[in-house]
Amino acid sequence: MTIIEKAIRAEFPLLNNTDLAYLDNGATVQKPQCVLDAVNTYYTEQNANPMRGLYELSIKATEIYEEARKETASFINAASPEEIVFTRNATESLNLVSYSYAGSVLEEGDEVIVSCAEHHSNMLPWIRAAKNAGAKLLWYDCEPDGSFDTEKLTAMLSGRTKILAITQVSNVLGRENDIRVMSELIHEKGGIIVVDGSQAVPHLKTDVRSLDADFYAFSGHKMYAPMGIGALYAKKELLEKMPPFLYGGEMIESVTKEKITYAEVPHKFEAGTVNAGGAAGLLEAIRFLRRYGMEEIAQRESDLTAVAFEGMRKIPHIRILGADEAAGHHGILAFQVEGVHPHDVAAIMSDHKIAVRAGHHCAQPLHKHLGVMSSTRMSLSFYNTEDEVRYFLEVLSKVRPLMGYPE
Repeated sequence: MTIIEKAIRAEFPLLNNTDLAYLDNGATVQKPQCVLDAVNTYYTEQNANPMRGLYELSIKATEIYEEARKETASFINAASPEEIVFTRNATESLNLVSYSYAGSVLEEGDEVIVSCAEHHSNMLPWIRAAKNAGAKLLWYDCEPDGSFDTEKLTAMLSGRTKILAITQVSNVLGRENDIRVMSELIHEKGGIIVVDGSQAVPHLKTDVRSLDADFYAFSGHKMYAPMGIGALYAKKELLEKMPPFLYGGEMIESVTKEKITYAEVPHKFEAGTVNAGGAAGLLEAIRFLRRYGMEEIAQRESDLTAVAFEGMRKIPHIRILGADEAAGHHGILAFQVEGVHPHDVAAIMSDHKIAVRAGHHCAQPLHKHLGVMSSTRMSLSFYNTEDEVRYFLEVLSKVRPLMGYPE
C-alpha cells in the first residue's frame, strides 16, 4: 500500500476495522471520520428543528441546513442555492419530478423517452407518469457497448416529446453519456431532460449548467455523506411553476380556511421536519471531496479501473459488459463468469473477504437488452488500493476451478 493510499484510508474508520476488500461502492460508499464527526456534532451540540424557532439553537440548525444547500449548489455549479431541493435520495428526487412536473405538463398523446440503461428509479416513475397521462413511452436503446447513438435519439424526437430521462453514468456499465448533446437535442423540440447523476457526482466534476440539465438527481450516501439525504437540482423557473410534491409543515407561506399560499422555492418542496443531521453530513462530505479534488479522485479511480479491466481480460471465460476499453467504465465493471451464476461468484468472493454485488443491479431492462439475466459487479472508490484490485483478480481467476471446472 502506498503512502497516499494509507493516508486516504486512514480517513475511513470502517476500512481500518475490517479485513474486507470493499468493492461495492456503486451501492454505497464508506464514510470518512470527518462526516461522522459532523453528524455527531450536529446531534450533540446543534440539534434543533430548523426554520421553526427564534432561539439561538434553532437559528444555528437553520444556518447549517442552508449552508449545506449553498455548498451543494456550488459543488455542481447550480446558478443559486434556490435550485437545490433536499430529499431523502435520488429515488425521491426523481419521483418528485415525475409527480410534480410530469403530472402537471404531460397530456394524452405526448411522448416520454427513457433510456434502457436506467436504474429502476429513473424508469418506473416515467412508466407510471406516461400511463397516467395517456402519453406514449418510448425506449432509447443503447448499443452493445453501452453507448448511445445520438442520431437515433434525433430520429425519435418529435414535437410531442416532453421528457427525456437518462443517466449520466450507468450504474451497471460505468459508461458516461453525452448529456450536453442530448440536452441540446431535446431542448430544440421544446422538451426537458431529467438526469440521474447518482454515479457521476461522487466520481466526476459536475457542472449542471454546462450540461444544461433541467433536472439532476443524486444521493448523499454515494458521495460519502450519510444515508437519508439526497438532492434534486432543477432550474428555478421550472420549480416555480411546479405544484408541491408533499403537503404539510414548512412548505407554506400562509394557510386560511379559504386559501393556501405556498412558500418560495425550494422550501415549497420540503414539507415536514427536514433531515438537518444528514445535511450537516452532506456539507462535510462535499468539503471532504473538495479537499482531495474531483480531478484527483477521478484519476485515481481511472487508474484502478484500468488495472482491474486489463487483469480481467487476461482471465479466460470472463465477459465484461459494456465498453471494450477501461476508459468507458468509470470505476464500474459488471461481468459474467462462463458457467457460473453471478450469485455464486459473489458468494465465493465473500468467502475470500471481498464485497461485490450480484444480480440485475436494479436495471433489468438493460440486462435483458444485453442478452443476460444478471451479472456480478465490482465498483471502485478512490480509497480502494491496487493491492485490493489484484487480490480481487486473483480470486476471480479461481472461481471456475472452485466450481469444478478444469484449470
